[in-house]
Amino acid sequence: MPHDETVQREGAANGTVSLAEAAKIKYLTPHNARFVRTKGNMLSVTVENKAYPSVYLHCSFPHSNRNQYISVRTLENEEVGMIESLDDFPAELAELLKEQIAIRYFAPVISKVLGIKEEFGYAYWEAETQAGRCRFTVRNGGGNVKLVSDQKLLIQDVDGNRFLIERLDRLSEKEYRMVEMCL
Repeated sequence: MPHDETVQREGAANGTVSLAEAAKIKYLTPHNARFVRTKGNMLSVTVENKAYPSVYLHCSFPHSNRNQYISVRTLENEEVGMIESLDDFPAELAELLKEQIAIRYFAPVISKVLGIKEEFGYAYWEAETQAGRCRFTVRNGGGNVKLVSDQKLLIQDVDGNRFLIERLDRLSEKEYRMVEMCL
């Protein structure tokens, strides 16, 4: 018996999984997965007769492509499977999944930077967003303000809230200078 098979059989006997087994991706499709909105506006899924009462969606590329390679995970962060593309699902179901993604990755878009004051290792932002005027605090350093593309900036505040500047080139010179201090 080849060594690999022996390791796999021994691993299965003691509850561990081989690297090859762990690397296999289970793709979820409309044929093998049934998604349902729960009473609490969460998401549940049944995959091949196994029910997962509460799952969330994790995008592999949340800032560049929210329609492909979406991991479906339990609240314990166990992967149930991967959605290769939302285009593979009927329109109504795809909309439900997109809604869940939008909730998870909610990040108001900043339309105007009103002010940024730096003090004691923190930056205190005031900005106009699609959700209205807001103030938030960002810890300097640690990648809390980072470019996710050549023009898109992701900002994470001390409470874990995320904000986006979609187009740095659309900021005024004054706004850009303030933001540049935080990069």
